[in-house]
Amino acid sequence: MLAKLTSKNQITLPKAVVSAVDAAEYFDVVVENGRIVLTPVRVQRAQAVRDKLQQFGITEQDVEDARRWVMSSPT
Repeated sequence: MLAKLTSKNQITLPKAVVSAVDAAEYFDVVVENGRIVLTPVRVQRAQAVRDKLQQFGITEQDVEDARRWVMSSPT
């Protein structure tokens, strides 16, 4: 099948290709041996938040401490 790359670096995937894999809104994109490989992924929003917090070095204890601070502050 053929897909065209637009001037905005966008490609529309053929319906037959998308139908052949699990439904996904996001794809992991890698280059392997000169080929672009798309792998469907399911992003779990809660996990995405955990990953971002970890990226910033924020621990579960930091979040709990912040929650307690907010709950103890006068309104």
